[in-house]
Amino acid sequence: MRIIDLHCDALAKIEASRGALCYTDAPELASNRDRLKEGGVAVQGFAVFVDPALPGSMRWQSCLDQIHYFYAEILEKHDDMQLITEWSQIGKLSEGSIGALLTLEGVDPIENDLKRLHLLYRLGVRSVGLTWNYGNQAGDGVLEPRGAGLTSLGKEMIALHNRYGVLTDVSHLNERGFWEVMELARYPIASHSNARVLCDHPRNLTDEQLIAMFRRGAPVHVVYYPEFVVDARSSGPATIADLIRHIDHMCALGGERHIGFGSDFDGITLTVEGLEHAGKSQRLISELLKHYSEEQVRGFAFDNFVRYTAKINLNS
Repeated sequence: MRIIDLHCDALAKIEASRGALCYTDAPELASNRDRLKEGGVAVQGFAVFVDPALPGSMRWQSCLDQIHYFYAEILEKHDDMQLITEWSQIGKLSEGSIGALLTLEGVDPIENDLKRLHLLYRLGVRSVGLTWNYGNQAGDGVLEPRGAGLTSLGKEMIALHNRYGVLTDVSHLNERGFWEVMELARYPIASHSNARVLCDHPRNLTDEQLIAMFRRGAPVHVVYYPEFVVDARSSGPATIADLIRHIDHMCALGGERHIGFGSDFDGITLTVEGLEHAGKSQRLISELLKHYSEEQVRGFAFDNFVRYTAKINLNS
């Protein structure tokens, strides 16, 4: 079954190696090309993540370096990898092709220059998370103790996302920022978040947040990182069954047609047992088919996201 995975951090790993890692089959890359093929991943979201600890002068260069590797090491060296710049392309992917979607995880490299955001759109970025875990020029992340919402600049960025049909990702925003996004964004999404009632971590979404997303028709893509799957007090490794409990809970809140996957491979140090890399993605599908119909599972894996982005094509 074809899968859309909205979030991996392969680009940051490739950049850290200065391009030495071979995207085709490097074992250090949980989401390398061969593993995507093995796991039936038909669309992969490649996040540009710039470490906020970098000096400001280096952040923009790091962002551009990662985009360089996206084109030079992933797209140009693999004829079966297809750049996604129009949402309608996803539903038209040929058999055996993998769609490559460029995303931005935190606007720190943009600093206060909206021209850079325009440039990133031109380079192919189609989903933007305003923050990582801490505060920046757009707003506060989930671990920022200040607890402020969005800044004026952050709101300007959302207006640009709306104008260009770019997704606004809430996965790392604090709650105050989340609710402001829900007021302002035409195309909200959570690229890699779980249910906080099952795992009390600030990176996860409360029931109130999940219901708000689902009522908007906005996708919530479950993340495979064990710290967001099971409570820290739990004994033993996180399992696929634990991950499915988050899907069950979201379905109970009205999310059946809005759930997707956002593995966070290559951005995580621990993995769910049985989901150690992208090549094992069909194990999740097989387990889901024991609990849900094939139509429902196809929705989680692929169709829900395609249906959501098709609306963007109509409205933009």
